[in-house]
Amino acid sequence: MTQDDIESWFDRGVTDGLPVVPPTQERVERMLRGSRREREELVGEIPPNYGRGTVEKIAVNAVMAGCRPDYLPVLLAAVEAACDPAFNLHGLQATTHFAAPLIVVNGPIRSRIGLNAGFGVFGPRARANATIGRALRLILINLGGARAGEISMSTFGHPGRYTYCIAEHEEASPWEPLHVERGLLPDDSAVTLFAGEAPHGISDHASRTAKSLAGSLGWSMTGLWNAKHFPLSSHTMLVVGPEHAQTFRNDGWSKADLKRFLVETVRRPYRELLPDEASGEGTNLRFVQDSPAPDDLIPKFASVEELHVVVAGGAAGRFSVAIPGWLGARNGSRPVTRRVEE
Repeated sequence: MTQDDIESWFDRGVTDGLPVVPPTQERVERMLRGSRREREELVGEIPPNYGRGTVEKIAVNAVMAGCRPDYLPVLLAAVEAACDPAFNLHGLQATTHFAAPLIVVNGPIRSRIGLNAGFGVFGPRARANATIGRALRLILINLGGARAGEISMSTFGHPGRYTYCIAEHEEASPWEPLHVERGLLPDDSAVTLFAGEAPHGISDHASRTAKSLAGSLGWSMTGLWNAKHFPLSSHTMLVVGPEHAQTFRNDGWSKADLKRFLVETVRRPYRELLPDEASGEGTNLRFVQDSPAPDDLIPKFASVEELHVVVAGGAAGRFSVAIPGWLGARNGSRPVTRRVEE
């Protein structure tokens, strides 16, 4: 009996648990025409197995994920970002934590390839979001070797480990886009990679001033990692919905104003953060040599540099989303931005 072509790829162990598009030579050649880069060019070595991520091998995984050729430049930029030592992909691939690489796309390429920045931005809708994110995951499995329960030891994982890719809703934002804030030009297309948990939804339909909304968002985020985990040991991404963004626009708040408010306002006394009978977990500051005084106010967010704010989602419903990151700058992951080469 002839082997079913779809089933054979499961037998080879190169899928994410879903069927893949067979990467025939014709399909791979067509995919390679989506980039001007040479097929033999090494984009990066994918840890922890350090498989060679050439343009051609990345194209093979793009085919398997269902990408179109015009998605390839975005995927190449995402792989470059993932291989930057600052992102610490080796640690992320093997961690017991939940995190997965979130791809945030900015610039003109968003509309050219049909990336979704609006309604259902983290869910099913757009082929570009679904397949670019999935292609990166297949690369992490097939070239990096990160198979669950073998090298990838994430206790739970999360659905973003199938695909985790959004575009920023720049048209709905009162602020500079993420890639501009990180040093690129508005007309550049760019990818920012962030090692994040699943989105944590925040609902606020009542606040009508920037200050009250910022407080509501900030205090809702006190439970990230753990309610007593002050300060956070990771970077954090706040995805502000368009209706919430309009409130900040109305009061003239900048992105810097929002970040500064969160750092300065969302604080609890050190004594409230120590382990007790009701909660065995406590602040990580209890391990430092010079502990704070009992009434010292400890911030949830260590610095404005570790807060990242983007605007995305649909313009119906006063919701935002918080995404905790994975560990801190010393041992964990820092966001990395790369220009898309078209």
